[in-house]
Amino acid sequence: MQPLLYLDVDGVLNPFAAKASQRPEGYFTHRMNPTTETGSDWVTTYKKPLRVWLNPAHGPRLTALPYKLIWATTWQHEANDWIAPHVGLPPLPVLSFAHPGTTMGLQHWKLPELVDHACGRPFAWVDDEVGPYDHDYAARRHSGPFLLMQVSPRTGLQDEHFERLAQWAASLEDSA
Repeated sequence: MQPLLYLDVDGVLNPFAAKASQRPEGYFTHRMNPTTETGSDWVTTYKKPLRVWLNPAHGPRLTALPYKLIWATTWQHEANDWIAPHVGLPPLPVLSFAHPGTTMGLQHWKLPELVDHACGRPFAWVDDEVGPYDHDYAARRHSGPFLLMQVSPRTGLQDEHFERLAQWAASLEDSA
């Protein structure tokens, strides 16, 4: 059974924290107007187009990895409309968060739902906000193997991240 790979957008596929004058190599600028509906009482409509930097090589590299890809982003289903076409990904399943952005203890607010969704299955989570308490939480609450990988929001996904994801997936096959 393939491990799951939960993908964030901002900070991972979109290195939003890079200086505006220093777009990372391989990324292209896109202007987007998503309406992100991440909960029944929380809707953000962007008045001014967002500057989003995306790398078209990321989709093919991600789909070449031995994972089942799942969006884990506040873009929710709009990631399939606005992000996937620009990075070369097909529409992906979306993990919808019941309480986006809500503080849930010391760990990241996404992690409890990721762990519940994975339900003991091996998973990797790639996000720019992975913190030290997330590893402890996953170790206590998840019965299977996991990889939590933090990506710099200044650089986004880099070669070393793809290599680490491939190595980790291979280690699962070796231990099976």
